[in-house]
Amino acid sequence: MNNQKKKSKATSFLIQGSILAVAGILVRIIGMVYRIPLTNTIGEKGMGVYSTAFSIYNILLMISSYSLPLAVSRLVAARLSVGQYRNARRVFLGAIGFATISGIAGCAITFFGADFFAGTLMGMPEAAFAIKTLAPTILIMAFLGVFRGYFQGHGTMIPTAISQVAEQVINAVISVLAGWLLFRMGTAKDVGGSEFFGPSYGAAGGTIGTGAGALTALLFCILVFLLFRRVERMQCRRDRNKVQETYSHVAKVLVLTIVPVLVSTTVYQISTLVDQAIYAAYLDADYTAVWGVYSSKYNLLVHVPVAIASSLASSIIPALSGAVAKKNRTEVVYKTGTAIRFNMVIAFPATVGLTVLATPIMNLLFSGDNQVAAQMMMVGSTAVLFYSLSTITNSILQGIGSIWIPVKNALISLALHLILLAVLLWGFKLDIYGVVYANIFFALCMCILNNLSIKRILHYRQEMLKTFAAPLFSSVVMGVFTYLSYRLVYQLAGHNWLAVLAAVVVAVAVYVVLLLLTKGLDEVDLMSMPKGRTMIAVFKKLHLLR
Repeated sequence: MNNQKKKSKATSFLIQGSILAVAGILVRIIGMVYRIPLTNTIGEKGMGVYSTAFSIYNILLMISSYSLPLAVSRLVAARLSVGQYRNARRVFLGAIGFATISGIAGCAITFFGADFFAGTLMGMPEAAFAIKTLAPTILIMAFLGVFRGYFQGHGTMIPTAISQVAEQVINAVISVLAGWLLFRMGTAKDVGGSEFFGPSYGAAGGTIGTGAGALTALLFCILVFLLFRRVERMQCRRDRNKVQETYSHVAKVLVLTIVPVLVSTTVYQISTLVDQAIYAAYLDADYTAVWGVYSSKYNLLVHVPVAIASSLASSIIPALSGAVAKKNRTEVVYKTGTAIRFNMVIAFPATVGLTVLATPIMNLLFSGDNQVAAQMMMVGSTAVLFYSLSTITNSILQGIGSIWIPVKNALISLALHLILLAVLLWGFKLDIYGVVYANIFFALCMCILNNLSIKRILHYRQEMLKTFAAPLFSSVVMGVFTYLSYRLVYQLAGHNWLAVLAAVVVAVAVYVVLLLLTKGLDEVDLMSMPKGRTMIAVFKKLHLLR
């Protein structure tokens, strides 16, 4: 019993990660839902412009401030774990100063460089308006990242989770309304069959919601911080640490933490940008529509389950940083194995589910001809598995202090990825599917290199049966039942949405039962999840647990 309590305490990051995962899934679902009317309003060409603007925005956001939440949470958690409350506050204040400088710089570069990025770099001058509209959001996100990182460093993901959902709700409403309004204005300016201003203005309208949502989330986080100040002052009064870090030291530590994370994350993001540039050179024609399908349908859906990996990654970094600061190797190893295993428990069924239900899900979510998007999903759903694993292993390496290793692994993977992409496009003429395959290969390389690095540093070997074998077997069997149940309900009812809903219910039930029967999940695992006791009681009544 005592050992079980220790394990439950050591896996408390899973509960926080689960909270963030639920919010992340809601955010992704809202993102898909609002993109449906947005796509129907501004068209696939408008969505191609929209995606291009976001590709540029994401790169500049990465460079200016995207790694701030990770850096702040890691540094704050390390200081709190050894009772240095005043130094944790100094990290927060130093990060606010850093965010001010980097956010203003990123905002200025984005706004004044929009025409160059859109026209010269991407060959899509229509995207300049949307890029300029996104510029102020970079400054807002810099401050928002500091607050979220500070809360995460304290071991709570709730403010981040609530702010993410609020951000996306506001984003959805304003994006659709502004996209519709500005698309009409732009279309009125187009003459002689021109389709420049309609998609351009429509995409810019879609990006207005991004800034409004980010501002809403920032105001919420500021309110929570003000409510938390009393607790923070009490913590600081209990601080008996005599060494007080200077702000120059805090700034130095922040930069040394941010730079490798920044480079690693930028490589992840820049791969999409480089892929688009290479694909444009290969096609030598208007590729906006097909890229809109790839980015706004296939990629959007793939990253819904990957959001769970990102959520666990956000919670594992401060958890591992605290364990490392206390020099508790046993806790580090246990949390590493647990994080990877729970990721696989989600990633395997998500991969199989998206494969067997590719066409029904695409037709449910998007209007028009979805044949290409469904085909992309059927051949490219394994990206879910490999991106989930590479995301969590990246964060594990960062959490244990090996922050430059993911950079090296990402650069190696990117180089191999680009070579393969060129071969698939010019050698095998696979068109957009070459991009899909090359991205899967990139994530696979990251998985292999990251796992080898973790094994070498921690002298650690991942458990195989519960981590990989049980979820894989359960997912394959689940896939068969899912496909058959969809076909049966569709033939009987004739409604795609009803057949998809029934298939998903069957999939969840079959997978959970098989996972319990194959010992892929046990009572200790369930105790580390939200509502764990309730689930254990139910499964015992069903004789799935003993």
